[in-house]
Amino acid sequence: MTYSIIARDPGTGEIGVIVASRFFACGAVVPYVGRRVAVATQAFVNPLWGTEGRRRLEAGKTAEALLAEFAARDAGRDIRQCHMLDATGNFAAHTGVDCVDWAGHQIGAHHSVAGNMLAGPEVVHATFETYANRSDLAMPQRLLAAMRAGEDAGGDKRGRQAAGLMIHRGQDHAYLDLRADDHSDPLAELDRLLDVAGERYLHVADAMPTHDDFSGTTDRGPIDAAITLAEQTRKSAGRPSLSYATDPKTDRT
Repeated sequence: MTYSIIARDPGTGEIGVIVASRFFACGAVVPYVGRRVAVATQAFVNPLWGTEGRRRLEAGKTAEALLAEFAARDAGRDIRQCHMLDATGNFAAHTGVDCVDWAGHQIGAHHSVAGNMLAGPEVVHATFETYANRSDLAMPQRLLAAMRAGEDAGGDKRGRQAAGLMIHRGQDHAYLDLRADDHSDPLAELDRLLDVAGERYLHVADAMPTHDDFSGTTDRGPIDAAITLAEQTRKSAGRPSLSYATDPKTDRT
């Protein structure tokens, strides 16, 4: 019902997961991300592979060993699909033999892709290769470009409904967490939400407290200045706000 990417940027340390499916609110049940690890559990989804997996990967369990253990414990192993990133940066994947065709995965040094109920193997291949080849893009745009390539290659053979994008920057809390739960073009909706996030939200997220800085930025001045500059730049380029909360009559240069 789903295809997804887990990626780690070795330069920034960012970890991202993106998922799309003809299944309502897939972004709520597939991705589980922590400071250093990530899990995408899908097909006949078992969320315990995500919650327990994230906790134990953070504690040092390897992705390969944990997937083998989960498959041994779970009577539903043959209808599960899951891929993981462990705390040492290694990936592993499991695609059960009874996952609905087409189902499979591909693993690289810095990202993995898995999918089931797809139009064919070209979906996973196009998604994987596009992510690998778009290092010129920031993590959110790179993940979206890769998923769009997979969709163009056929995507979920049942169609489209939902998508989710989650990025962590070395913290337990997400830097970015976007979802389109029920939409005719969910990846396009994530694109819109990402654009709106760039107006204010991401400037605030950049200033949030971290494990190394419990207080974070407490001076609103630099945040407000960054928001104002972003708005001026957008308007100078003639780009209207894509936020549904913004009145286009007042959003003028």
